Amino acid sequence: MNLVLLVFSYLKARLLNTLLNILLLSLGIAVITVLLLFSNQLKEKISDNTKGIDLVVGAKGSPLQLILCNIFHIDFPTGNIKLNEAERLAKHRLVKSAIPLALGDSYQNFRIVGTNTAYADLYQAELASGVWWVSDLEVVVGAAAAEILKLKVGDTFESAHGLSKEGHAHAENPFVVRGVLKKLNSVIDNLILTNVSSIWKVHEEHDSINVEKVFSDTSILVPTIAAGDSTKEITSLLIKYRNPIAAIQLPRYINTQTNMQAASPAFEAARLFSILGVGVQALNGFAYVLIFISALSIFIALYNSLKERKYDLAIMRSMGASRTKLVVATQLEGITLTLFGSLIGMALGHGVLYLFTAFVAESQKTGISATIFYKEELFLFGGSLLLGIICSLIPSFQAYRTDIHKVLAGN
Repeated sequence: MNLVLLVFSYLKARLLNTLLNILLLSLGIAVITVLLLFSNQLKEKISDNTKGIDLVVGAKGSPLQLILCNIFHIDFPTGNIKLNEAERLAKHRLVKSAIPLALGDSYQNFRIVGTNTAYADLYQAELASGVWWVSDLEVVVGAAAAEILKLKVGDTFESAHGLSKEGHAHAENPFVVRGVLKKLNSVIDNLILTNVSSIWKVHEEHDSINVEKVFSDTSILVPTIAAGDSTKEITSLLIKYRNPIAAIQLPRYINTQTNMQAASPAFEAARLFSILGVGVQALNGFAYVLIFISALSIFIALYNSLKERKYDLAIMRSMGASRTKLVVATQLEGITLTLFGSLIGMALGHGVLYLFTAFVAESQKTGISATIFYKEELFLFGGSLLLGIICSLIPSFQAYRTDIHKVLAGN
C-alpha cells in the first residue's frame, strides 16, 4: 500500500478545500517572508552605511533628519554651518577625523555630494572606470546612479537645485563625469560625488575661488581656500571619535556651546527602527492571524475528512493495514498541506520583493535584494511542518482508535 499516493488521492478528491488551505497558509508565510527580508536587509544597510561614523554635526533642527539627510541621503538638510566653525571642531582634541559634506543639488533625483576622497574611503569605494576628480565640476558617479542615469566617463550633465527634477537647473555650470564606482550595495551607489568647491561654484554668480591656487594657510576640510574663511558654508561634518570619552563629552559640547547640532547615528537609527517597528509588528500580527486561520482550516478539513472516511479506514485495517499506518497517513495529509503552503509562501514572498525592486524605481536605491536567504526562513519552514503535525494530532488519534468491528457492523 503506497501511503503517499493514497494521501494525494484524498487531497485531490477535496481539491477546492485543499487549495484553499494551501492559499491561506502561503499568504501568511509570504507576508512574514517579505517582512523578514526587508527588515533584516534594512538593518544591515543601516549598519553598513553608518560604519565608521560616530557623530553627524550640522545645523540645529531634527537629529533624525540630520541622520537621514547626511548618511542615508533621503531627506533635506536642516541648514548649513559655517566653514570656520566646522574647521575649529575638526581640530578639536576629541576628534580623530572629520569629513565635510556640502549638499544642495541633484541630477534626476540622485544627490550630488560635495566632499573629499575620505568619504569614498569610508565605504572602501573603488573605481570601476575613469579617475577621481581633480578640478571643480568634475564628478565620480556611484554604480547604481550610473546604471540608471546611463552615465559614463566623459558625459556631461546639468545639476538641479534640491532633490527633484523640477528644481532650478544650473545650466551655466555643467558637470563632467571623470569616474564610475564599483557596485558596493551601500548608499554611495546612489550618489554623485564631487569636491566641496563645485557645490559652492554652482551656487555663486561670481565665483571668487581660484581652485588652482592653494593658500599658504589652508583649511584641513577644503584645502583650496584659506582656513578660517567666514563666508563659506557646508552642510555637515561626519566625525570619528579619537577615544571613548569623546562619546560623552563631544555631543554635549557641540549642542550647548556652539551654533551646531550633533546627532548619533546609532541612537537615531535605533529610534528609526522603533518607529518602523510598529508597522512591521502590525503586519506580522496580520500574517500570524492568517496562519492561525489556515491551521484551524487544516484541522477542520482533516477531522471532517476522517469522519467521512471511517469506512475506508476500517476496510484498510481489515486488509492488513496497521494502526500505525493509519496514523502516518493522517499525519502525511497535514504535513503535505503545510509543506506546499510554506514552499509556495516563501516563493511568493521572494517573488513579490523581486517585482517590487524591479519595477519601483525608488526601491532600486535601497539595494534590497530578493535573492538573499536567511536562516530564519529555515525556522519558518520547520515551524510550518510542525504546524501540520499539530493540526493532525487529534485526527490521527481518532484514526488510531478506529474500531473496525463497530464501523463495519454499522455499515
